[in-house]
Amino acid sequence: MTAPRQIEFRELPKPAAGKGMLLLRISRIGVCGSDIHVYHGKHPYTKYPVVQGHEVSGYVEQAGEGVVGFAPGDLVTIMPQVVCGTCYPCRTGQYNICESLKVMGFQTTGAASEYFAVDADKCLKLPAGVGPDEAAMIEPLSVAVHAVSRAGNVAGKSIVVYGAGPIGNLVAQAARGLGAARVLVTDTSDHRLGVASVSGIAHRVNPAREDLGKRLSEVFGADGADMAFECVGIEATMSQAVALARKGSLIVVVGVFGEKPRVDLGLVQDRELSLVGTLMYREADYRLAIELALSKVIALEPLMSAHFPFDRYLDAYRFIEESKDKSMKVFIDLS
Repeated sequence: MTAPRQIEFRELPKPAAGKGMLLLRISRIGVCGSDIHVYHGKHPYTKYPVVQGHEVSGYVEQAGEGVVGFAPGDLVTIMPQVVCGTCYPCRTGQYNICESLKVMGFQTTGAASEYFAVDADKCLKLPAGVGPDEAAMIEPLSVAVHAVSRAGNVAGKSIVVYGAGPIGNLVAQAARGLGAARVLVTDTSDHRLGVASVSGIAHRVNPAREDLGKRLSEVFGADGADMAFECVGIEATMSQAVALARKGSLIVVVGVFGEKPRVDLGLVQDRELSLVGTLMYREADYRLAIELALSKVIALEPLMSAHFPFDRYLDAYRFIEESKDKSMKVFIDLS
């Protein structure tokens, strides 16, 4: 992507797998909301030109010197974080919030190419039963798994998820899959609520047409929800989450805010609410995401909206732009 709304295809030499690296033949690239921010020229941490592609799956073409545990033909996915390994977060296992964090496809080269060479320790092999589409969705599912982990043990808990887009849907599914007793998802898009229904989320509400507070009481009773996840990234839903939170409860901030929201911190203080941030994922989240996908605890297929061939990359962005809330997960196919 050389500028907003502009993509160029360039013929480059086929890379080689250096020491400790894998050469991958890329199969699928998922397009996410952050990619769309780059397409619109609104991503605050990305400069042009940039090769995108961070939600990916591919097959091992070649293993470099010293690489063990991988063989040609293995289907893998990539953990796209590039971290320093020396700052305090990295030294304490919190490398997802590395002080110098870079992400493939945003601050460093992504995988939108036929072949991609990457460090083997950033790759995870997918077991039999997981195909390239599902493998490319492990990254967003890992975002959801990590977000749920930030709330602690959700077994037996009552949970409200604000936003039924891809991440909100996966957060709701992950919470349910990890033992939550009741999960309610909200959205102003009936289409996305329909996808949530097909995904197995039993409780749904459109606050543009229904009284959200009343619906919360119907689902969770007088005690309300134990925790909430804001997965939209706009002031309106953040305000809803704070205003409707039970006293002493937890709100996990998952959505990426393009504009700074005004939050009623008086309510946060008075009700002893806990606001918790979440960013990306760690390897343990990836491994749990793979386990959930393999066991079919998570329904990924209902989120798959469309496929575009590699040479129609720009058409995929236009489709997402024109479809708006009718689009969930769009893939670029290379094989």
